[in-house]
Amino acid sequence: MRQDRRFNPGEAVTSRQIAKLLSDAFDWLATVDPHLHRYSSLSEIYRIPTEVVHAAPLISEWIRANVQVPLIIGPDGESEQWVSAVAKEAGAPYTVLQKIRHGDRDVEISVRDASNIGDRTPVFVDDIISSGRTMAEAVRLIAAKATRSPVCVAVHGIFADNSDLLLTKAGTRVVTSNSVPHATNAIDVGPLLVPAIRELMTRAGQVL
Repeated sequence: MRQDRRFNPGEAVTSRQIAKLLSDAFDWLATVDPHLHRYSSLSEIYRIPTEVVHAAPLISEWIRANVQVPLIIGPDGESEQWVSAVAKEAGAPYTVLQKIRHGDRDVEISVRDASNIGDRTPVFVDDIISSGRTMAEAVRLIAAKATRSPVCVAVHGIFADNSDLLLTKAGTRVVTSNSVPHATNAIDVGPLLVPAIRELMTRAGQVL
């Protein structure tokens, strides 16, 4: 679903091109938390049947089991609805960062409300970690105000340019789902996908 916006002249909106390629090659698509920041649904750009499942309940479950006194932190205002749902199921407060994106790798961030950090564990939650620069800057910003080491949780760990190392150097633990194989995988999204795949195959008259 990225890139979904043209930041500079001559850039391609590749999410639409990828959607065309996949729609031409496959009968249906089941996916976890696509990057729908600028699309209301996959059907805007995909011509094949699609099913979307959400990893928020699994992320909340992992946080409850593994993090003491968490404070859930979202990357920007667009993420607030998703982050608030994760926080509610995790039984934790939340806040969101204010983010101004000047380009795919040029982002300015600030903390909307740092008053409730205190001695809580900052848990950054995002759908994708790609370049990791925004997350690393956010970690450094919050770590200066927190007494506990931060944790970063993402659904999709792409880690372009070895950005997992960038986050480790920033002093945070990184956890991802197994949507992209990586050493940080700790959340299994398989059980979410099985019902979606069954539904799509049933609609297509296929047998699982």
